[in-house]
Amino acid sequence: MPDIDKIAIVGIEVAREAGQLILERFQTDFVISQKGAINLVTEVDLAAEELIVNRIRKEFPSHSILAEERHNSANRDSICWIVDPLDGTTNFAHGYPFFSVSIGVEIEGVVEWGTVYDPVRNELYTAGRDGGAFCNDVPLSVSKVGSLDASLLATGFPYDIRTSRQNNLDHFCAFALRSHGVRRSGSAAVDLCNVAAGRLDGFWERKLNPWDCAAGYLMVREAGGTVTNYRGLPGSIYDGEVIASNGWIHKEMMTVIHNTAENK
Repeated sequence: MPDIDKIAIVGIEVAREAGQLILERFQTDFVISQKGAINLVTEVDLAAEELIVNRIRKEFPSHSILAEERHNSANRDSICWIVDPLDGTTNFAHGYPFFSVSIGVEIEGVVEWGTVYDPVRNELYTAGRDGGAFCNDVPLSVSKVGSLDASLLATGFPYDIRTSRQNNLDHFCAFALRSHGVRRSGSAAVDLCNVAAGRLDGFWERKLNPWDCAAGYLMVREAGGTVTNYRGLPGSIYDGEVIASNGWIHKEMMTVIHNTAENK
């Protein structure tokens, strides 16, 4: 087994460094480009990714890297770093203070360690497989809310919302009518961490990429929660769909998904 302690030290340091870079550039002039009709990338995304990738390559030259922007065609070697340098780019570009850095480390197909750093709130989430989940070194635990009716949920929408029928709008309406409320923050990584922290009781989303969720899935599981795909099978970061919850409301969330027109 690789040195997870060293991986964690480097991962935390580089997540903080990238987060500081992002925070320093927040609400300043920067170049914004469009990858699609509503899919943005900024020069800050690219700078943060280069910072992270360069540090990983220096410390672990044999490791593979799968990152969102310029390094997204990695061969998934025995050790692969899965990086979202700025999760919540649209928020960042509009000056809305909700975004994060997400880094997960996959070893032989299993995510063994992860971190999510929210630089605005200075919250550093970390998790190691079978080692628990933490926020600023305080252990995390999912909520004990036992019914969907009493739950606070979160979700997100895909970038092809304007053109695809699988756009999550039907599911959003269904859950809004069955819960205390549904939030849409714009950072799946932070939403998953908030499930792990017990601030949210559940999260669902479709068309996620591995870098959106590698660290977040581990965070929820290590905090005692449940992560599956829409069929109820153990959720993989490559499934492209997820239901993450405190476990208590998971079956109810699956029922809503299955009974909504979008999923039929």
